[in-house]
Amino acid sequence: MEYSIEIDKLTKIFNGKVKAVDAVSLKIKKGEIYGLLGQNGAGKSTLIKMLTGSLKPTSGSAKIAGFDLMDDSMKIRRITGVVPQDLTTDGDLSGRENLKLIADLYDIPKKEALERIDVLLHMVDLYDVRDRHAENYSGGMRKRLELACGLMNTPEVLFLDEPTLGLDVTTREHLWKYIRAVQKEFGITIILTSHYLDEVDALANELSIIDHGKIVISGTSDELKKSLKGDIITLRVKSNKEYEVLQGFPEAIEIKRMETGDIRMKVNNSDEVLPKLMKFLSGHGISPESINIRKPSLDEVFIEYTGRNIDSEAGNVDYAKLMMTRR
Repeated sequence: MEYSIEIDKLTKIFNGKVKAVDAVSLKIKKGEIYGLLGQNGAGKSTLIKMLTGSLKPTSGSAKIAGFDLMDDSMKIRRITGVVPQDLTTDGDLSGRENLKLIADLYDIPKKEALERIDVLLHMVDLYDVRDRHAENYSGGMRKRLELACGLMNTPEVLFLDEPTLGLDVTTREHLWKYIRAVQKEFGITIILTSHYLDEVDALANELSIIDHGKIVISGTSDELKKSLKGDIITLRVKSNKEYEVLQGFPEAIEIKRMETGDIRMKVNNSDEVLPKLMKFLSGHGISPESINIRKPSLDEVFIEYTGRNIDSEAGNVDYAKLMMTRR
């Protein structure tokens, strides 16, 4: 099996004590879309910055397309493309002029560059507005231009760091279409970081959940969902006393109290267990404010392995961005 990226215990420590990325090890197959799923500040962008040469690792190693991250950094930059979170295209330039600028940076011969620019503009449906200033593009159009810029050097590996951040749901789904088309057309390896569960579920062949700089679980979406081994019942109760009573419910495989105060109960079959649970609650004089039943989902996987919802603000800090703003 051929791997595009091999990461071994890659670590980034800020200020000598804060581990933004903590001994991450991954092997990513050639030609697949690999998802890194985590909250904002979980370490995803810091990991990408190290792999693309923007940040120097504290320790560990990595190889990209066979090139060593530390010894072959210039070669890696030639064979990788990056679409960062923030817009990097120049609003005062047209879509075509932005791509020409990227071509000049990579010393792509003029004739080859012009042909490639036309191909990419057609691919992301911007050819008809190629001469319009980028500042006059919609948010989705601007993101598609960023995608085209990331492909200008015909990379073997493309890093997409939160590519749909800030876009509405419909525009995000449209951009997914272009990402799939790029992967199919060029057969490149795509590393996608996101905190959108549906995005990773829809695009990634395999994924890892990253939390507090650590990889907590990896696999396909189906494998991760099957790892839950049961349905999830969430109850909102009034006090900790009711939580203690529910510990005695015999059909529960596992019971946890969440940060929100809700009780999360794992059961084998919610259809069979729910009537028994209602009888148990009634018998103990418990009247929950709400009961929610969910079959295994990527959302539940994230909760299972991190202890909170992905949209929770607790726990993670984007140390790479924090350090940049302090400079």
